[in-house]
Amino acid sequence: MCRILYMETKTAVDPQGFLKSFAEMARASAEYQGHGWGCAWQTPRGWDFYWSIRPVWEDDFSAIPATRRLLVHARSAFRDQGIAIENNMPFYRQNTVFVFNGELHGVRIKEAGRIGAEKIFNFILRFKRDELLQAVLRAVAIIKKRSSYIRALNLIVADQRQTVLSTVFNERPDYFTMYRHHANDRLLVCSEPLSIVKNWAPIANQTTEEIKQ
Repeated sequence: MCRILYMETKTAVDPQGFLKSFAEMARASAEYQGHGWGCAWQTPRGWDFYWSIRPVWEDDFSAIPATRRLLVHARSAFRDQGIAIENNMPFYRQNTVFVFNGELHGVRIKEAGRIGAEKIFNFILRFKRDELLQAVLRAVAIIKKRSSYIRALNLIVADQRQTVLSTVFNERPDYFTMYRHHANDRLLVCSEPLSIVKNWAPIANQTTEEIKQ
């Protein structure tokens, strides 16, 4: 059960402060978030990436440049298994990036992927044409029907034009509730409120929507 962050701003900003605040949040989490981390940021050429097997709070963020859109993931591996950098998110395919936090049981879909999160991402991409929101809505609806139990299914997926959030959970609202901070110049969505800014609002369970500045 991981921690995720999305940042979008009107003009490019240095993300160092947000990354440090995210790292502190991950270190203080009720679940261990030290099985590596990664981030994706948008550039004029597309998405660029950084991944590390180190805990996010032990890493250096100086290589992450100013950007308008940033997606971050700190990993808590299921049953401490599959701890390898190739399993670190964000995942990337078809000019689309993806992060996930949750746990599903008895999922009856056939999809390629090294781990469950990658299978969910690939399943969403089955339905992606021009409209990312519709792809997520369709995929999440099917996954819900074809899973015997969903502890949580929290994800953020973004392409060059859209960012979509989906949050579903059936237990531990204190841990799985997503939060939003929206100011005039920025939008943040995170697994927990970050201390760097105030005025966070919880996002309702069973929400799937486009998020944008």
